[in-house]
Amino acid sequence: PKVMLDFNAIAQGYTVDVLANFLESKAISNYLVEVGGELRAKGKNLGDSIWTVGIEQPIEDATNGTTLNIKIKLKDRALATSGNYKKFYVEDGKKYSHIINPFTGYPAKNSLLSATAIADDCMTADAYATSFMVMGMEKSLQFLSEHKELKLEVIFIYDENGVWKRYSSKKFKENEEIVY
Repeated sequence: PKVMLDFNAIAQGYTVDVLANFLESKAISNYLVEVGGELRAKGKNLGDSIWTVGIEQPIEDATNGTTLNIKIKLKDRALATSGNYKKFYVEDGKKYSHIINPFTGYPAKNSLLSATAIADDCMTADAYATSFMVMGMEKSLQFLSEHKELKLEVIFIYDENGVWKRYSSKKFKENEEIVY
């Protein structure tokens, strides 16, 4: 009693995969499907280039629009980002994320501001992006080193003593485009 399962952590990624599979069943080999920021790219765009997508800068005040932090060229892969900067609430001056740690039942609390996962399918990327937000930076990096067979790529934006930093499993310079 009083236990509920919420599959929202993979719902958008799953939906992207369903739509992508439908397009492929119709012999469409060039597409970019996006639902709620989760996406899957295949082939090339109308300009005959690999799809370029952006990852948002994690900011709480979205009134000024979206700020892209990183541009990525995505070829035949899926991308999902999870973060604690859009869906949260403040009570008694304290911020609580919408991402719940299943071990404690409380909002996840760690230095990660956003976790982006790149995988072959979007449901997998979506699930791991959310999982990394729960695990935090250290446990996520340990998990990735122990599970290279998953072929996941990640980009973490985190807070280190009030300074925002970025970790990427692919090394690249600030604002450089990279193909995943």
